[in-house]
Amino acid sequence: MDVSFYKFQLIETGVVIAAYILLSYIFKTAVNNYLKNTALQRPRRKMIIKAAQFFILLIAAIFLSAIWGLEQNEIAVFFTSILTVFGIAFFAQWSLLSNITSSILLFFTHPLKIGDTIKVLDKDYPFEGEVTDITYFFLYLKTSTGEIITIPNSQLLQKPVSILSSKSEQ
Repeated sequence: MDVSFYKFQLIETGVVIAAYILLSYIFKTAVNNYLKNTALQRPRRKMIIKAAQFFILLIAAIFLSAIWGLEQNEIAVFFTSILTVFGIAFFAQWSLLSNITSSILLFFTHPLKIGDTIKVLDKDYPFEGEVTDITYFFLYLKTSTGEIITIPNSQLLQKPVSILSSKSEQ
């Protein structure tokens, strides 16, 4: 292969990277501007932005792999492997991937928010506290005694939760 071919690949790579940076910036700005007027809190906006940037990065990786000569079947095998891992995560109960999947479900379907006071109705050990943070893996509760309790997101979806007071009601 001659030098001009590599120069063309480098130019294409530069265009893909520039497009990735531009799309990420545009999407982040658009989401922040749109969601500032809604009831979504900042951590939830950040989670949406991170997920979108991940998918933009995934698309950029596909383009870069095509530019640098990976065959379509190699790319397809890689991405079907990724999808398989995510598929298993939806059904796995104790894996880290199930906690990430659960955090997405909590974000989109569960009414609790940071600042809410909740009670987890566990039959052996019920506890309550204020939700201080929700991450990809854990929900953090601060009890009235100042104790911090971490609950794996996948476990939180399996237990009944009572929202005692909501930050939005105050």
